[in-house]
Amino acid sequence: MQNEKIVGITGASGSLGKELTKLFRKKGYKVIGFTHSKTNYKINFETPNEWIRWECGKESRLKEHLKKIDILILNHGIYNLSRENSNYENSIEINALSKFKFLNLFEDIAIKNESLIKKEIWINTSEAEILPALNPSYEISKSLIGQLVSFKKNLLTKDAKKKLIIKKIILGPFKSELNPIGIMSPKFVSNKIYDLASSNSYLIIISPNPLTYLLFPLKEFFNFLYCQIIYKYKS
Repeated sequence: MQNEKIVGITGASGSLGKELTKLFRKKGYKVIGFTHSKTNYKINFETPNEWIRWECGKESRLKEHLKKIDILILNHGIYNLSRENSNYENSIEINALSKFKFLNLFEDIAIKNESLIKKEIWINTSEAEILPALNPSYEISKSLIGQLVSFKKNLLTKDAKKKLIIKKIILGPFKSELNPIGIMSPKFVSNKIYDLASSNSYLIIISPNPLTYLLFPLKEFFNFLYCQIIYKYKS
């Protein structure tokens, strides 16, 4: 990664989003923060250089903003313990479908981009993709976005592979407003994300659970094999 790039961060007003913003600003990047909040945010050296308010389901309206971005970090999400049907719908819409729409938009922008520098998109899915989080709606939504990202990564066209880098971020429990008893600090997590993203690895895993480091690479390997079968069958 190089500095003087533009980074877009969804969920920039959350605990991890704030730490990622400060880190990238410190490294010399320009940061665009995407938020659902109606609050007027001040701009200083620890906040995004620019705030953009958006709504789930209206991601397409952000296309012109996304064209300016070199690295897009999809970090937004909700964690609601309610068992009501509406919560399942909201969790799936915000945690999964919204991120998938961002991914598709950014892929389209990357393919049409004339720059020789590849665009990057990092998607925060969570280890709840395959491990229990004591929240069924959260687990379902994370499992869905996890599968969507895996299939998207493995089924990219040759042209898209030349233009776009996809990275999946797998995080264990970190301390935030949604999870006040999280084990890891947002600052620690943000630094690890930045460091690990510098490698060529598709998976960025940060968790205190050793099973995560075993299960996720296995899952991704079998997804890769499955997608190879799909390619062979289609041809």
